[in-house]
Amino acid sequence: MTETRLRFPPSPTGYLHIGGARTALYNWLYAKQTGGKLVLRIEDTDTGRSSAESIKGIIDGLDWLGIDYDEGPYFQTDFETDHIAASQRLLTSGAAYKCFCSKEELDAKREAALAAKKPLGYDRSCRNLSTEEITAKDVAGIPSVVRFKVPDRNGLLGYDDKIFGRIEAAYSEIDDFVIVRSNGKPLYLLCNVVDDIRDRITHIIRGQDHMTNTLKQVMLYEALKAPLPIFGHMPLTLDTKKAKISKRSHGEIVAVQFYRDNGFIPWAFNNFLALLGWSAGNDQEFFSKEELIRDFSLERINKSSAIFNYKKDDPKFITDPKAIYFNEHYLRTMAISELGQMVRKELEAENLWQECYASDRKVWYLDTLALIRDRFHTLKDFTSLGRAYFSDNFIVDSKPLDKNVLKFPELQTWLPELAARYEMLAEFTLEATEKAARELAEELAIKPGILINAMRTVVTGQLAGPSMFDIVLAIGRETVVRRLRDVGKYFKLV
Repeated sequence: MTETRLRFPPSPTGYLHIGGARTALYNWLYAKQTGGKLVLRIEDTDTGRSSAESIKGIIDGLDWLGIDYDEGPYFQTDFETDHIAASQRLLTSGAAYKCFCSKEELDAKREAALAAKKPLGYDRSCRNLSTEEITAKDVAGIPSVVRFKVPDRNGLLGYDDKIFGRIEAAYSEIDDFVIVRSNGKPLYLLCNVVDDIRDRITHIIRGQDHMTNTLKQVMLYEALKAPLPIFGHMPLTLDTKKAKISKRSHGEIVAVQFYRDNGFIPWAFNNFLALLGWSAGNDQEFFSKEELIRDFSLERINKSSAIFNYKKDDPKFITDPKAIYFNEHYLRTMAISELGQMVRKELEAENLWQECYASDRKVWYLDTLALIRDRFHTLKDFTSLGRAYFSDNFIVDSKPLDKNVLKFPELQTWLPELAARYEMLAEFTLEATEKAARELAEELAIKPGILINAMRTVVTGQLAGPSMFDIVLAIGRETVVRRLRDVGKYFKLV
């Protein structure tokens, strides 16, 4: 049985964006499901726009997503001799020919066709030049391109697309297309086919925007006497205005690195991408890696375009809310030990990690993450909203400060008094800390909420969170006492 072989061939002219990442994911899933291989091929023939930085960004993005490839990365420019040799074979076999028409001549022919209301395709004027005519033009130094000779036959050219079904067009509707530029450089149409033949690619899963090339490439496979791979073209990823997602028009919000750098969990993002144009045929939303590999199928890729809800100006959801939704789910439900490893990297990046969290305070560390994660959206929240659990250097939001602290000047006395009582407790437990706070509120003839809300603000800097007395135990007696006593510093700022 022939081994299934797929490829992901990005052009290194920018970062890996979500459309490319989705293509890579679908190829990876199918390769894993069928026990096949995934080849990474960098199509870097556009030397004017390709860059080492982009290549690194693509590879780093795939690594972050966990999309591992079995071969590569190969670089298309390393195989230029293969592309040139293929073009020579096509010339020799008569499947291609040299075209000496200049740009000015082609423009003039186009204008004449427009004026006469005739088809705008190439008129094939160089298609039947004699060997002597070709030699004479070559000797005269007249530049030429190489065009593929579309078979002059009736009927339809077609292939079976795994997503869109049968795709056909009349041979008469296809121009003799260029496969080699006048500078001798083969074009993408040819290079891509030659590389896929060499890499023994059996399945080509790519964007719908490549469908215009596929019929031409079918003829190239035939002319090169190579077996035709199975094609599947995915509908494009569009924004809410039905415009194609692109690096140039949408910026970093569509870059995979944006999600990595903003605290997204890799598998959560993969799960989001997988459902951006595919479904398992039921209501299931969350898939483990094993489930997604098992359930994925080309036939269940939607024929309509996927919509990425790009919300650039929304301060809460800077990206598609569905991406946030998936990230929240995994952040709040994944094994706490696995989350601990991810949060550790965030803490290390902010110089908040302490080695004791991995040894004598490991239980405290994981218990603290379990306590606070239910209100968080991304890994970055642990070092921003959750910073007070790991450092005294945290920001107190102005809203809770105004509402819960500055509104009551008496707190400059009340909170230090509570700190003193906490310091004297024989046992610093959940019950004992809550009882001390409520007893003080009763003595002061105030509602307990005044003390509790003020405590939350000066201890965590936040307006909301877990139970206040769970917080007190998590942060610890010494730190809580110190922060309660320091309440006066907020009034000095007024």
